[in-house]
Amino acid sequence: MWGDRCDGWRLVHEQDRSIIHEKMPPGTCETRHFHKQAKQFFFVLTGTMTLEAGGIETVLRAHEGLNVPPNLPHQVFNKSGEDLEFLVISQPSTTDDRYPAPGGTEEERGT
Repeated sequence: MWGDRCDGWRLVHEQDRSIIHEKMPPGTCETRHFHKQAKQFFFVLTGTMTLEAGGIETVLRAHEGLNVPPNLPHQVFNKSGEDLEFLVISQPSTTDDRYPAPGGTEEERGT
């Protein structure tokens, strides 16, 4: 669904919510961004996620999750040596509600 090395599958895609199953190989990350309307919950299925939100890094392992409120810049990293799989639940959907946030670099994003 996104990136050259990462995959994502839309499980639910409705205007008021979305659920996406994402897979990130070791050493990858997404572009730092924020959502004006959507709140999100990240839930790790397998692997280890580093989630930077508002300048604070949190490490999440399998069966752990974290809420990210609207307007909070955030970025997901896989700094581990194994694949990371997680669910991201957004309410409402993030369609047309994704804005770049300062702080991410091309090198960090692997692009």
